[in-house]
This record gives sequence, structure tokens and C-alpha cells, in this order.
Amino acid sequence: MHWQKEFPQHPELIYLNHAAVSPWPSRTLTAVNQFAEENVTYGARNYPSWLTIENELRERLRRLINAPSVKDIALLKNTSEALSVIAYGINWKAGDNLIISDQEFPSNRIVWESLARFGVQVKIAPLNTASSPEDTIIRLMDARTRLVSISSVQYATGLRMDCTKLGEACRNNGILFCIDAIQSIGAQQFDTQLFQADFVVADGHKWMLGPEGLALFYATPEARNLLSIQQFGWHMIKNRGDYDRLDWEPADNAQRFECGSPNMLGVYALNASLSLLEEVGMLTVERLLQENIAYLIDQLQQLPEFEIISDLSPPRRSGIITFKPTSQEAQQLHQLLMRENIICAYRGGGIRFSPHFYTSREKLDVAFDVIRRLSHTVV
Repeated sequence: MHWQKEFPQHPELIYLNHAAVSPWPSRTLTAVNQFAEENVTYGARNYPSWLTIENELRERLRRLINAPSVKDIALLKNTSEALSVIAYGINWKAGDNLIISDQEFPSNRIVWESLARFGVQVKIAPLNTASSPEDTIIRLMDARTRLVSISSVQYATGLRMDCTKLGEACRNNGILFCIDAIQSIGAQQFDTQLFQADFVVADGHKWMLGPEGLALFYATPEARNLLSIQQFGWHMIKNRGDYDRLDWEPADNAQRFECGSPNMLGVYALNASLSLLEEVGMLTVERLLQENIAYLIDQLQQLPEFEIISDLSPPRRSGIITFKPTSQEAQQLHQLLMRENIICAYRGGGIRFSPHFYTSREKLDVAFDVIRRLSHTVV
């Protein structure tokens, strides 16, 4: 498998934390080094070629999420900024409400709670109920619901949501549908048209294998026209580059939300990382990742001293598996695993493993050898 050479990580490192921040592929290091050397040697002499790479990245992102047009793609700093563009772009009325779940990462909670000053109610759907998570959300919809904002995969438990069902319900009820896809894109196939999403937001530094500081923001033409613009600058206007022109108006595409100079270093890095995912193919990426998750589940089920927190049904599986000791302190075990270079996270009251498609079976076996040894030392 040629892509194994793309991840020359330290031989003692077992990296199972792609749901947090991913290591870069080798080609990304090469792209960043070449870009840095060009800046040192020539400055911005070749800026037009930089714009070619930026456009290439937009097209890769379009293909990755199956967006109808590259005009629907904006490059923002992070997921939180993208969500804020939506939250403070909608013309809310006192008494309006929106729906999130009780498992959301703070980025997809705090921004919505901040709207309380405008009289907007945040309805929180409990996902651990007898009903399906989607039905629980749908039952909360009413005539004043303006938006549903849900993570396609929940960051702590790895619960994979049925975005097709949610998107259909939102469409039938005239409700905007926002997907925080940071735990999906790059880990599994993603189809924004199938999901009927109005907005999709996702940082590039997790499953997309890119750097922090650059995020995808997708908005349909109809949805973005509902958003008032809160950030202004030279980059978000029509006739960009005509610096002597005094009249201006916002661009008629998603770039209207990009107010200033782009993160061109991040553009080079993320473009290189996504080129690897394209070469492997998302169908293969998802299959290999799910094989790793199935192996993790099998290994954990052989250890009676552990309880798996994640939903194990295949439709609910993502790239995340979270578990905890039944009679020991999960946080302490996590700390011991980190000291042993088993890079993982403590989330949702358990230990979260998140391998990627390239993670070898040998690495997973080493992790479980360490778990078996350490689990007997935790008190």
C-alpha cells in the first residue's frame, strides 16, 4: 500500500487521535516546505500560481462533499467561525427556536446559546433515548423552528447520525439544516446533496489530514442569500483586485464570507492532504477505516474489564470508538496510555480511539498489548 509511506511517524508512536488533530502526510510537509522556500526566495512573485492552488483546493472540497458548484464553497478559519457566520447572519425573531443535541462539541452549542439575547430558544435533543436520535430531534420541530444544527458524527461517542432522514424532515418543514461535518469529511463518504444540507462546516485538521486554521464552509445559493454579512473587507466583494474602484457589492458566491487575505500556507497544506484522499478514494478510505473500527470492537469485546460506550450497530459506526474500564478510572488509564505513546483522547467519560484508514493492524495490536498491561495497574 503506497500510502503507508505517506505517514513516517515515530516508530514508538501509536496515533489513535484523528478525531482531534491528525498528523500530516509526507506530501503535505513537502508542499509546505516548497511554499516556504518560494516565499523566502521569491516573495509573492508567483502569486497567480498560488491562486491556481487555491482554486484547486476549492474544487477538491466540492468533489469531497458532492457540492453542486465550487461557487458554494468558502474557505474560513475554523468551524466556529463558519457557525458564527450562520448564527449571526440569520434574521432571527424573538420566539424563534433552533435544535441541537445533547452530545454536541461546544462549537456547535455555545454559538447558538449566545443568541439568547435575541430571544432565540435553543432546544436540546437527548440522543440516548428509546427512540432513534433522528426521531427525537424531529419531534422537537415546531412552527417557530428556524434551524437544526447537528454534528454528522458526535465527537465523544462517535454516534453517526442519519443526515438523510434529518435533511428530509427539515426540507418538509421549511427548516434550515446545518451539518457540523468535522468528524465525517475525510473519514467517510459525504454527500451534501443527498443530505439536502443548507450549510456544511468542517475544519481540515482532523480526518482531512490538514492543518489547523482552515475550514470548509458550504452554503447553498438560497441559504447564503438569507445570511446578512457581518465581516467586510477587500476579499469578499465583486471586482476584487480593482483597488481604485469606490463602489462595491458583495460577491455573488460563497466567497462573500471571506473578508480578507486567505491562509495561503494552509491552502497549500490542505490541498496536498486532500490529494492523498482522492488518490486512495473515499470508498476505500471509509472501508479501511471501518475495518479498523471493527477490529477495535472485536478486541475490546474480548476484554470483560471494559465497556464500550459507542453504539456498535453498523449504521451508527464512525471512525470513533469510545470505551471505559468497568471498575477503574478511565481518565487515569488515558494518562498512562499517553505516557506510553498511545495517542488518544479522554472524551465522554471514556477513552476515545480514532484511527484512520492507514493505521496498520500491527499498531492496533501494540495498543491493545499496552492496554492489557496498564489496565491492571490503574486503581
